[in-house]
Amino acid sequence: MSPRTTFLSRLIGLYFLLVGLSLISHKQAFLEMVTAYFHDAALVFIVGVIAVVAGLAIILQHNVWSGSAVAVVVTLVGWVSLIKGLLFLFLPPGAAPRVFLGAYHFDQLFYVYATISILLGSWMAYAGFTSHRVS
Repeated sequence: MSPRTTFLSRLIGLYFLLVGLSLISHKQAFLEMVTAYFHDAALVFIVGVIAVVAGLAIILQHNVWSGSAVAVVVTLVGWVSLIKGLLFLFLPPGAAPRVFLGAYHFDQLFYVYATISILLGSWMAYAGFTSHRVS
């Protein structure tokens, strides 16, 4: 794995792992916070800008579609972040809650999403911390 892939897999993996664990430990508070978040247009815009910047940073530095599975997943995370950020920026104000809370059944599938975050984060962090760097 390249040094860039190693770093990003560690960073993204630890982020997913820690956020997933946080979700499970504070389910009700998190659901209330996310619902309030999507009804605050200014906050949706700010998070959209941050997601666009994060997505572009990953894509511009790591747009790798071959090699290891970890490298491809890092690239996918960048593209998903960019697309999500653009949706936050360009969706009409009332559409974001319908799209992100309603369409994905976030409250009903909460533990599924948290588990996916924990498992994906664990795998990416493990791959990043156990990789042998290639220059």
